[in-house]
Amino acid sequence: MILDILRADRALTVVRAPRIEDPAALCRALASGGIRTVEFTFTTPEVERIVAESVATAADHGAVVGVGTVTDEAKAEAAIAAGARFLVTPGLHEGVAAVAREAGIPFLLGALSPSEVMRAMEWGAAAVKIFPASLVGPGYLKDLRGPFPDVAFVPSGGVHAGTAADWVAAGALAVTAGSSVVSAAAIEAGQWQAIREQAKTFSAAVHGV
Repeated sequence: MILDILRADRALTVVRAPRIEDPAALCRALASGGIRTVEFTFTTPEVERIVAESVATAADHGAVVGVGTVTDEAKAEAAIAAGARFLVTPGLHEGVAAVAREAGIPFLLGALSPSEVMRAMEWGAAAVKIFPASLVGPGYLKDLRGPFPDVAFVPSGGVHAGTAADWVAAGALAVTAGSSVVSAAAIEAGQWQAIREQAKTFSAAVHGV
């Protein structure tokens, strides 16, 4: 299901903030703006509470909530226990992949080189997160698509509304929106309407509208 939603929305949002008091309102703002896949990260305090609250209100906000910056098995298990619907790693980690497979949870493994892409797919990744995307650019992804035409690629890091469509044109399944859509300051201030509008702008850009 996660790939179907990513294929439709062409985007997911990674959220990094020192405090998120109302994660349900945040998810609702993003989903209503056209980005339903929301990745909270282990760099955010109380991420397990945030995920649990978001998942509990999923029928209200319509978002699919997962956890990123999963760097070891313990974090993977904690994220799944909190209700995460998918996991994301910054790089390759066989232990995280094993935990996710055992739980039947889809996961995105971070990779950059062709060898890393091959390893990610060998371990059962639903998609491969190209990170840091800003280091290589859309042309690099287009080259990767040559030997890996069937891999679902999701560039992450430095992608914004001005470059999103270029990544999709190069073969990305979806792209990751970060602080350009959902900043820590906007979350702190509860600026849900502003976040919704930023999500709408990014969504329009990624669809080439």
